[in-house]
Amino acid sequence: MRSAHDGRLLTGVLARNSANANLATNLKDKVTDSLTQGLVLEQVKAHRRHPRDCRRRHDVIAYLVKAVLGLRATTEAEQEA
Repeated sequence: MRSAHDGRLLTGVLARNSANANLATNLKDKVTDSLTQGLVLEQVKAHRRHPRDCRRRHDVIAYLVKAVLGLRATTEAEQEA
């Protein structure tokens, strides 16, 4: 999982207008072709936010599955098996 985190940060550090013309068009205020460009801060925010968002989604899905299907077998079903 470490490589995904590093990739998010390096995307902000290494993004250059010469490599992708869409950056100059759509993100001209964030991509300044320097190591301390504004896109780096946005990538750091995403780096911090991603694990928290994943945990929340996981919890919501787990509670929905538990509510709909139930995660425990009944006592009778356990005794039969």
